[in-house]
Amino acid sequence: MRTERNLTRLDRVFARLDREPERPAHIDVPKMSRHRVVLFTATLAFYLAIVWAVVITSWLVRLDWQVMFFRPYQQWSGIHWFVDYYVVLGQRGPTAVMVAAWLGWRSWRQHTLRPLLTLGASLLLLNITVGAAKLGMGRLGPHYATVIGSNEMGLGGDIFPSGHTANAVVTWGILAYLASTPRARRWLSAASAVTSLGVGMSTVYLGTHWLSDVLLGWAAGLLILLALPWCEPFIARAEAWLFDLRDRWRARRGSTVPVPVPVPVALKPRPAPVEQTTPEPEPASLGRPPRAPIHLAPGPHTARSERTPVTPAGSRRPQHPERQPRGTAAQPARPLTGG
Repeated sequence: MRTERNLTRLDRVFARLDREPERPAHIDVPKMSRHRVVLFTATLAFYLAIVWAVVITSWLVRLDWQVMFFRPYQQWSGIHWFVDYYVVLGQRGPTAVMVAAWLGWRSWRQHTLRPLLTLGASLLLLNITVGAAKLGMGRLGPHYATVIGSNEMGLGGDIFPSGHTANAVVTWGILAYLASTPRARRWLSAASAVTSLGVGMSTVYLGTHWLSDVLLGWAAGLLILLALPWCEPFIARAEAWLFDLRDRWRARRGSTVPVPVPVPVALKPRPAPVEQTTPEPEPASLGRPPRAPIHLAPGPHTARSERTPVTPAGSRRPQHPERQPRGTAAQPARPLTGG
């Protein structure tokens, strides 16, 4: 009796991925081209310029205070409810879940773990770089400012750069980075730019960030997207390691699965075999001899006049060589004697 192991959900996922062992040909991996290196260098210079402008309390800090005193949430209070919902597109938890669901479906269809691993690498870089900058500069937000006109640096805050803005740039920009066609990449790039721009301005409207925080958040998110091609070799190595780990785990499970022992089936009582015996002849009636068995003459069907009675001992008709069967031409009659 053979029993098969029930497949778990993880086994079905990997079985789906194993249908096409190689990455589809139409999916290209972005490389660190010269154009991308130039953009990365320019964005990094803009990042450092924003930080320096805030540190020296330049005109950018004065602009921050002017926007804060303007209080946009009071000037345009009618859209406050919409901005409260729209700013959720920059929160890390909800956006990561939505984008991970989409990229998980992409991984299922394309039979590769690269989309999910790329998202994980970008979020890891986001947490490390933006988190370190927040804690390192320690700037206070507009609602907690102490001295009018100061940069509020080094006071234990954690808003510089804006995490909502950087997260919106990375989370929605990763969809454009992983696009399969140039047309889709252009459209997704425009959509992610508009979304991240709206999220940054929403934080300024609500008064939770300075304008310079949003500028630095845009630069921080863009730096992560531009640096992702440098992470592609590590992503490919991680994918190969995961598949190798999966294969070893499967082999270990296959070797430890106990061999099913056949269970003896209860034997049903069989009826006793019926002995085949020849039927005994019925006793002959008084004064009547027993009937002899019938033997049919072999050969083709013949007329009754041509049949010869056949018995087990042979033909009962005497041999007459000159006898002609009935129905044949009669021989000429012999002449009569005696006149």
